Amino acid sequence: MAVITKDELSKNVAEEPSMMTGSTPPKGWLETPVKFKPGNYAYPTKAEKLEYLNSQQGVSFPNARVWNPEDEDWKLPANWKEIIINGLADRLDRFRSLKIFMDCCVRCGACADKCHFFLGTGDPKNMPVLRAELLRSVYRKEFTLAGKILGKMAGAREMTAGVLKEWFMYAYQCTECRRCSVFCPYGIDTAEITMMLRELLHMVGCGINWAMEPVSNSNRTGNHMGLTPQAFKGNVDFLCEDVESLTGVKVNPTFNRKGAEVLFITPSADVFAEPGLFTCMGYLLLFEAIGLDYTWSTYASEGGNFGLFTSNEMMKKLNGKMYAEAERLGVKWILGGECGHMWRVIHQYMDTMNGPADFLEVPKSPVTGTVFDNAASTKMVHISEFTADLIKHGKIKLDKSRNAHVKATFHDSCNTARAMGMLEEPRYILNHVLEEWHEMPANTIREKTFCCGSGTALNTDEIMELRMRSGLPRANAVKHVYDQHAINTLACVCAIDRATLTTLMNYWVPEVEVAGVSELVGNALVIEGEDRQELTEGLRTLV
Repeated sequence: MAVITKDELSKNVAEEPSMMTGSTPPKGWLETPVKFKPGNYAYPTKAEKLEYLNSQQGVSFPNARVWNPEDEDWKLPANWKEIIINGLADRLDRFRSLKIFMDCCVRCGACADKCHFFLGTGDPKNMPVLRAELLRSVYRKEFTLAGKILGKMAGAREMTAGVLKEWFMYAYQCTECRRCSVFCPYGIDTAEITMMLRELLHMVGCGINWAMEPVSNSNRTGNHMGLTPQAFKGNVDFLCEDVESLTGVKVNPTFNRKGAEVLFITPSADVFAEPGLFTCMGYLLLFEAIGLDYTWSTYASEGGNFGLFTSNEMMKKLNGKMYAEAERLGVKWILGGECGHMWRVIHQYMDTMNGPADFLEVPKSPVTGTVFDNAASTKMVHISEFTADLIKHGKIKLDKSRNAHVKATFHDSCNTARAMGMLEEPRYILNHVLEEWHEMPANTIREKTFCCGSGTALNTDEIMELRMRSGLPRANAVKHVYDQHAINTLACVCAIDRATLTTLMNYWVPEVEVAGVSELVGNALVIEGEDRQELTEGLRTLV
């Protein structure tokens, strides 16, 4: 679908009547139904993907069918309302946080202008407080005395087909980035509310394909793309050939090797798509430089976990595959690549879903001897923590001049920053591999970082204008640094970011390209015995 030009969209965001430009909607939000049209919704899940997933043990994804959100009839089960209300009751009983989030909001509005979707669209239902109200209003009607007696006066409303359609529209205009929760005085995590909305929608067969097809593939083959073990290994081997051609360093990774010390798992995007490929080449060089005893797995070949965007049970199952493989191979601990939501799942949910992983050892660097006590329960260390530790102990040799072509800024990925608290390690690495890099404005980085605009499976082309709108706050901050310092690279530590920010930069700030931090490490590494060519663009150089 064609997207309007950058100038047209800039003018539209700044001048068209919306809550962001000071206009008041002609009707209240309760009286404003959603209208689906091409470009404002992601395509529904393909029936065959849902049928396959619903046949799998431990998960439930019913009501597979062909349907269109623009149609009046969504072909819901006859008792769909009962399914939704019972599903909500079950989740209120299981998740205490949900009950608290339903009750404690005072509608102060502190979250309203912190959401990138609201800033980019001006749609009041994209204010986190109002997005949550879509569910809260039904909760009040069904589960509170005031709502049952006073109805609309208490902010309560019936569960209707129109409400369900509203849920579908706005649950998929939220990237669960959690920036709003940083500013909420009560700590309400709207991402958790969006997760519940998506779970409830799945109970009646209303999900999006860009989430469910990767989930289906991961469950079937171990990675989002559905790569077979042979294809996965072949892609890594191809990267090894590129590394040798560029640097003269022969890399010999192993696959599915029992008894290795470390199992390395990274998003499959690092193995099959640019710019992640260059990040993967950085991993391969680093591990070769330090002689790490590690193995890949062609079965747990995906760090990303789209189950997080789907259902608690699906997230648990996909996460469990990683640990089952670690146990099968008999490794001591797991090293994880650059990813966002993989780390949110590991740090916030893994222990209660599948942990603690007592069959593994507390991670200890075989090179520096550092014990990663922060991973004592999950037994999984982030590549940036691992690399920063190597640098701190002087165990790798780096030459900043090899990144002379790079002048960067750094994007804190939402999940590693807000869900993991990893703020300093990537910056520490950049200080040692780059001659020059600059921060974006303080209110757009670290815990307050803006989302890429297309996380949680919204990285799909049919909603491209929405993505460019929601990514505008991030792009504006990059543009500011570009104007101030003529930067040319946006570094990050997340595979989805590398994919989505590339599209975002191409649209809003085409002078800036996107790179993984580990790619920049690979550029700067000096390895004994290397026969490196003149790499004017680092590992991206064509020779």
